[in-house]
Amino acid sequence: MSQAAPFPVVRPASVGRDRALLAGGVLAGPIFAASALLQGFTRDGFDFRRHPVSVLSTGELGWIQIATFLVTGVLCVLAAGALRRSTDTGSVWVPRLLALYGLGMVGAAIFSADPADGFPVGTPRGAGQISWHGGLHFLVAAVAFVSLIVAMVVAGRRAARRGSRGRAGFSLATGAFFAVAWVALMVRPAPAVMVAFGMAVTVGWVWVSVTFARAASGQVD
Repeated sequence: MSQAAPFPVVRPASVGRDRALLAGGVLAGPIFAASALLQGFTRDGFDFRRHPVSVLSTGELGWIQIATFLVTGVLCVLAAGALRRSTDTGSVWVPRLLALYGLGMVGAAIFSADPADGFPVGTPRGAGQISWHGGLHFLVAAVAFVSLIVAMVVAGRRAARRGSRGRAGFSLATGAFFAVAWVALMVRPAPAVMVAFGMAVTVGWVWVSVTFARAASGQVD
């Protein structure tokens, strides 16, 4: 008697805990973007053309951005665990890389950035000195960014092999944009580059939200 050949099985996320965790991952990006925009347009001395969002962690109201890093990072880590459990045939690397991305956000909350370039008000212009926690902030941010970029590439290549051109194009284009903007920021942090990197971070969070939303609906990544 011949045994039936196994077929890939897509298992929708459970109605309970995993679906709730994936929903939290979907919300992480909007929470991060809304918090950054609200702070950026209301805190004295902050300028999106000169300052990365990380410096919002400094000053009397720095706790808001620290909490934002912490909350969105934890939501991402928990959702990555649910993503790993939500399908039988999806890539094991995408959940792992998204978990690393979330852990990087948590690390950015623990090791806050340094004041820089006139922010908070009263800080001298220029890059300023980097403290031990500021150096670790850059390190954990680098881990987070690399993990996110690689996750996009992995997901894009898988989507291309399955013939999902839209998903593949979105993933690969977003990963390329993020990588180019990040490298440009390190090479020459001009105002236009700073704004472009902020846009790349926002689009990156959109990709994260879409990935978790697809898993919640039972689609494989």
